[in-house]
Amino acid sequence: MIEGGTGRATTIKLAEHRVFSDSFKPLYNQGMGLVEEAAEYLDGEGRASAKALSPTAAALYAAESMRLTTRLMQLASWLLLQRAANAGEMTRDQVAAEKSKVRLDTTSPQDKAPDWLALPEAFRGLVVRSLRLQDLVRRMDDEIYGTEAQETDPLALLSTNPVFEQITLLKTAFGHR
Repeated sequence: MIEGGTGRATTIKLAEHRVFSDSFKPLYNQGMGLVEEAAEYLDGEGRASAKALSPTAAALYAAESMRLTTRLMQLASWLLLQRAANAGEMTRDQVAAEKSKVRLDTTSPQDKAPDWLALPEAFRGLVVRSLRLQDLVRRMDDEIYGTEAQETDPLALLSTNPVFEQITLLKTAFGHR
């Protein structure tokens, strides 16, 4: 914390400083570079390598490819939003509203999955690097935008509960309130 001009202590959020300054460029370049590298791999070497896999390893490769692609597209969306805010094209409030559509929780079974080690090493490397980047971005996102509103607002918790949503739909459909 630092002492502000008003005599109040102000917390410096390092992640916020990183995202809303020139130090964001390396993170942006790293993320977009990984997206490009994965796309090239999956369209080229990865496609050829997948043909040589056993049926179970090929199924894992297909599933993990989808997770990888989804994860990287979500990361790219987050990075593009932060870049827009950094460039002054969007306000932080606009970014916060749009980024609520971005999911930073795509998991991977990795070495817990049977045949994980049968997958091409280059592919496994892309998965691991994407997960590390996702973890970094998620921590930064939590620090900048916080998750307290969802955790402490009971209405927010109910609105994200799929069972509650289904009950509400049923009540609405049958006219019960």
